Amino acid sequence: MILLSIAIIFIAGYIIGAVPVGLLIVKKMTGKDIRKIGSGRSGATNVMRAAGIWAGITTAILDLIKGILPILIARLWMPEAPWVHVIAGTSAVLGHNHSIFLRESIVDPRTGREKIILGGGAGGVTTVGGAIGLWIWNGAIIIPAGAAILFGIGYASVATMSGAIITTAIMFMRFQNGSAPGAYIYYGVICFILQLWALRPNIKRLMNGTERLIGWRAKRLTGTITADPASHNQE
Repeated sequence: MILLSIAIIFIAGYIIGAVPVGLLIVKKMTGKDIRKIGSGRSGATNVMRAAGIWAGITTAILDLIKGILPILIARLWMPEAPWVHVIAGTSAVLGHNHSIFLRESIVDPRTGREKIILGGGAGGVTTVGGAIGLWIWNGAIIIPAGAAILFGIGYASVATMSGAIITTAIMFMRFQNGSAPGAYIYYGVICFILQLWALRPNIKRLMNGTERLIGWRAKRLTGTITADPASHNQE
C-alpha cells in the first residue's frame, strides 16, 4: 500500500510538472509554437521572448505552482514521510524538463535514426516552487538571491542553477539545527543534477565564453539590458 501511494505521488508530481503552461500561453497569445522560438524551451524566459513580459510572468507563476502543488499533496497524504515529499518535488521538476506532452520525433544527425525526445524547460522556477513547498520561507531567500545573481553575474543559466544550490544550503543548515529532516537536503541535490542535464548546452557556452549576458553586465558591455534576443537562454 505504501509503495502504491509513493508511485501515485510520483506520477501525479510528474504529470503536474509536465503540463506545458509556456507552450499553451504562447499558443493562445500568438499562435506560435514555443518549441520553434529562441532556445525552444517552454520556461518563462523563452516565453517572455516569444510573447512578452506578462506572458513570461504568468508562466513563471504557474511553473512555481507546479513545484509547490505536488509537495503539498505529498505532505498532506504522507506527512511523516519526508523522502516522499522529495520524490513529489523532484518528479515535478523532471516533468517540467522532460514533458510527455512535449514529445517530438526527430532524426538523430549522428545515426540517421528517428528518436523520441521530451521537451520542456530547465526547471529553475519549478525547483524554487518545490523549495517553497518544503519550507515557505525558502521563497523569501531564494527569489531575491536568484534575481541578484541574474542581474549581477549576468548569466541566466547560472541563476537557474543557483536555486537548487541555495535550497541545498538552506536545508543543510535547517537540518543541522534540527528544524528540517535530512531528506530535504537531497531535494536540492537532485534538482541540481536535473538542471545540469537540461543546461548542458549553456554550460558548454559558459566554459567557452559564448553564453548570453543579460542584466547590468550586458548593459555595461553592450549599452543594452539584453544581448541579441535570438540567442539561446536557459529556459
